[in-house]
Amino acid sequence: MAMKIFSVFFFALLFLASPFLQVARCQSEAEADVAEAVEGGDLGIVGEDVQDFGDPNYSSAPEVKTVCVFPKNSAKLVLAGEQTELLVGMENIGESPVNVIAIKASVHLPFDHRMLVQNLTAVAFNNATVPPSVQATFPYVFAVSKYLQPGTFDLVGSIIYDIDQQPYQSTFYNGTIEVVEAGGFLSVESVFLVTLGIALLVLLGLWLHGQFQRITKKTKRAPKVEVGTRAPDASLDEWLQGTAYTQSASKSKKKK
Repeated sequence: MAMKIFSVFFFALLFLASPFLQVARCQSEAEADVAEAVEGGDLGIVGEDVQDFGDPNYSSAPEVKTVCVFPKNSAKLVLAGEQTELLVGMENIGESPVNVIAIKASVHLPFDHRMLVQNLTAVAFNNATVPPSVQATFPYVFAVSKYLQPGTFDLVGSIIYDIDQQPYQSTFYNGTIEVVEAGGFLSVESVFLVTLGIALLVLLGLWLHGQFQRITKKTKRAPKVEVGTRAPDASLDEWLQGTAYTQSASKSKKKK
């Protein structure tokens, strides 16, 4: 019975862990894509002047593919007031070169995407060109306000470029990030693994306790003794002949 309970809890924990494993697997695949993009090299120079690109609402070009990775931060935890780096991979599968103009991002409320929380600093690139059939990666460093309340927010990141002097914009990331206070950085994977380890130890302890109780019950159980009728052994009364015991026994027989 204890083994069945242990198995049920173990598989339940594995089921709960599957989303984390899926996220880790997807993150690894994305990192592999960016690793391939790095072969194309970092193209262009980051501009020192901060420009306001506004919200142009350009459409994306079908010949451009993008991917985003948070290096060494698969949990997407962002320290409030401190810099966070992500990598934007771009692949040009068209026949014309792609001129990368800038990368920008913004933070929104998760339950209402129309509610803008913060516009992050835009990074401009000078002479950043991705030739046809070439992959390239671009770094983007941002920092949310140190006064931002810890919690879950939506991050929308876009890369602005032009092809044959026609402007385009592709969203490389549109998902959640977890903002935490500086000094309170704690990996979600670490918390989950510690919780999983404690749960397994508790289940193992319960199983061992059940086995110990079962063994002690078996040792304390008294053996059954069967009592039946049998003929009295005459030899047992020979040494009592002539004693008060035999006399009282004979008197009781005479009374009957």
